[in-house]
Amino acid sequence: MLNILVVCTGNSCRSVLGEALFNHLGAGRVAAFSAGSHPIGRINSDALATLQRHGLATDGYKSQSWHEFTEQSIDIVITVCDNAGGEVCPGYLHSATRGHWGLNDPSHVNGSESELIAAFEDTYRALEMRIQKMLALPLEVMSSAQLSKELNALGASKN
Repeated sequence: MLNILVVCTGNSCRSVLGEALFNHLGAGRVAAFSAGSHPIGRINSDALATLQRHGLATDGYKSQSWHEFTEQSIDIVITVCDNAGGEVCPGYLHSATRGHWGLNDPSHVNGSESELIAAFEDTYRALEMRIQKMLALPLEVMSSAQLSKELNALGASKN
């Protein structure tokens, strides 16, 4: 089983959606966690509402630092925001394969409730599509360089 760490700066929204989707879609093949380089200490309620709308579990998530995973073997690190994508990962993550999937932060949308929901749904769908495409790859036999190239290509795609 591959261990995946989904990283964002605050670990309250995009990274949590990624963690939930990886564990749902890759059950038995991957184990996902999420963390932040500068966690804000709470999970965004709209992120939890998005998970609930899609029938995914909403319990057990916490906004935590990537330093919480020093004892956890991590195979793949995926950054989902530009801030975290540009930061230097802690030393214990240097051997992990990395990919960047920059996504806009839906919690920064200013608008009506329906516009906010739409922003979270867009983020959810983008993550879902990328994760499905990633899980269709022969992850277990790909070299780190091959996998990183594919992960970054998925992050650059509009789907």
